[in-house]
Amino acid sequence: MVFARSSATAPHPTPRTGSTGAGSPKAGLRERKKIKTRQAIRRAAYRLFEEQGYDATPVDQIAEAAEVSPSTVFRYFPTKEDIVLTDEYDGLLEEGIRARPADEPMVESIRQVTVEALRRFATADRTELAQRARLVREVPAIRGRTAENTARDAAMISAVLAERTGRPVDDLEIRVISTAILAALQEALLCWGEEGSTADLEDLIHQTLDVLARGLTL
Repeated sequence: MVFARSSATAPHPTPRTGSTGAGSPKAGLRERKKIKTRQAIRRAAYRLFEEQGYDATPVDQIAEAAEVSPSTVFRYFPTKEDIVLTDEYDGLLEEGIRARPADEPMVESIRQVTVEALRRFATADRTELAQRARLVREVPAIRGRTAENTARDAAMISAVLAERTGRPVDDLEIRVISTAILAALQEALLCWGEEGSTADLEDLIHQTLDVLARGLTL
C-alpha cells in the first residue's frame, strides 16, 4: 500500500556496528552506500517525472541523471513502478504495529504508527510523498502495482490481528478490517494529493481513522 510502505517508526534504518560479520562497520558502510544510491535514483526519477511525465521518462534516462548504470537501477528497483513505491521505510510498518499493545484496536495501532512516522518526515520525504500520491492517481501502471502492495500489507495486518485475537488468519472479519484500514489510508493520501498537498496530512489521517473507529457512520 502506497502510504503504508512509506510509514515507519524511524526515518532510516540505523546501521549496526560490531567487529565481525553482518554487524561489522564495513557492512554498515555498505548499507549506507546502498541507501545513498537508492535515494539518488529515486530523486532523479521524481525530478524527471515532474519535468516530462512518467511515461515519457525511460529507465536509462533515470540512470544517467542519477549517474549509475541502467542495470544498477534495476538491481535496486526491479520495475520503474517500484522506484515510486519503495523506499527506506519498507518493512518497518510491521515492526511498528507489533510494538503496539496487543489489546489495542488495530485502527488505533495504525493511527499511532502512521502519525509518528509523519512527525518524523523531513521536508524532502513529504515532497516525495506528495509526488507519489499524484503518480498513483494519474498512472494506471502504478495503481496496479499499488494493489499488489496493498494485498501484501493486508496479509501482514491480518496475521497480526489473528495473533491478537486467536482467530484464523483467513477469518472474514479479520480480512475486512485489514483491507478497510489500508483502503481508508490510501484514500486519505489521495485526497491530500488532490488538494495540492496543502491540507494537514496528519489531520486527514485522524479524520479517516475516526470514520473507521466509529463504525462507518455519518
